[in-house]
Amino acid sequence: MDATAAARDCILFATERYAWPILAPLASALHEAGYRPHVLGVGNACEGGLVDVPRVDVRGAVGLRPWAVFSAANDVPAFLSGAKVQLFHGFNVEKRSDARGHFRIRGLFDLYCTQGPATTQPFRELARRDGHFAVVETGWPKLDPLFSGVVPLADSLRAPAGGRPVVLFASTFTERLSAAPRLLDAIAADIAGGQRYWLLTLHPKTAPELVERYRALAGANARFVEAEDLVAAERAADVLLADTTSVVSEFVVQRKPVVTFRNRAPRPHMLDFDDPARLPDMLARAFAPDAALTRAIADYADSIHPSRDGHASQRVVAATEALLRGEFGRLRRKPASSWFRRLQARAEAGYWGR
Repeated sequence: MDATAAARDCILFATERYAWPILAPLASALHEAGYRPHVLGVGNACEGGLVDVPRVDVRGAVGLRPWAVFSAANDVPAFLSGAKVQLFHGFNVEKRSDARGHFRIRGLFDLYCTQGPATTQPFRELARRDGHFAVVETGWPKLDPLFSGVVPLADSLRAPAGGRPVVLFASTFTERLSAAPRLLDAIAADIAGGQRYWLLTLHPKTAPELVERYRALAGANARFVEAEDLVAAERAADVLLADTTSVVSEFVVQRKPVVTFRNRAPRPHMLDFDDPARLPDMLARAFAPDAALTRAIADYADSIHPSRDGHASQRVVAATEALLRGEFGRLRRKPASSWFRRLQARAEAGYWGR
């Protein structure tokens, strides 16, 4: 542990349930380094949390005077003390333009911990332009369990397959991009056939009635998996079926094939299709990838997340320590354009104190 930050408290900030698998490996790394993490969950993250990590409310978080605030959301409570660290809640999957999406700079963060070269370089160019934040390529904490030893839940998710190939289905909640309503019947037919075992998961913001229809497919040939267990499901599965969700990138990092339905920006590492009737044929291709597809998967994985040692969380901690030691130089003041967002954060939190 860095001597300048000995025994300091820190905050793990979440606004959605899908943040918990991102923050859990980091919480473990912080514990191991001698820090005291606390969860601050707002919005859809008001429920749930992390094992052995106490929850605090906004006033409690302020009172801790945290050493750092690690965010798995687009924003961060800028009125809290300490370094503000962006972890990201997904990969850049081009759902929006750069100015509105992954590369939007809100003037709230001091450190961006990027996942791989594909995002590191653009953020470093933005850092040189703006000067009020640092960028370190650490890898993504969420993926640490994919590469770090045994994951018992992954084994238990795969066990009912009984040797059959395992398909994971995941979908974005963005209605115009989601495969969930369009592939429901085709997936149900494949599940009924029983040749493959299915793991089914949907984004927490998916319409409840659609979620219930997918839950109803669970049985001898399928299981519904909650969002918090997504990483274990990714490790358990052989092939992913998805759309434009960032789960595609998470899965490919393992060098496993993905089949996508009407992906917004299809690339060589994907097997993309637009007719639900073609689902069985596309899955067959994925389970027997040719050399060109295998090479494309490896190339893309190396560009977005070359780290495969399961230690991204430790690098995030080290990068934050380095920031607070001043190793990245003196940062400029945050832009005036961020003031409104800071006031908005206070209003949302109902906190107007110092």
